[in-house]
Amino acid sequence: MAQRVTLGLQFTAPVPVKLEDSELDALLEALPQGDWYDVKVEDGTMRVNLSQVIYVKTDRDEQRIGFG
Repeated sequence: MAQRVTLGLQFTAPVPVKLEDSELDALLEALPQGDWYDVKVEDGTMRVNLSQVIYVKTDRDEQRIGFG
């Protein structure tokens, strides 16, 4: 299932993308290395310098109240 993800990068506006769960997991695993990383997004590939990532916000972080 695709997740809405926002990458917070130094010196730029946040970058919203949609990632498959496996791609999000691979990105989060690669973050500590701080190297360049090719992120497979919906409409292609985005090369990111992981040493410039300040935060990663995902749908997984959303709190849900109620039944839905």
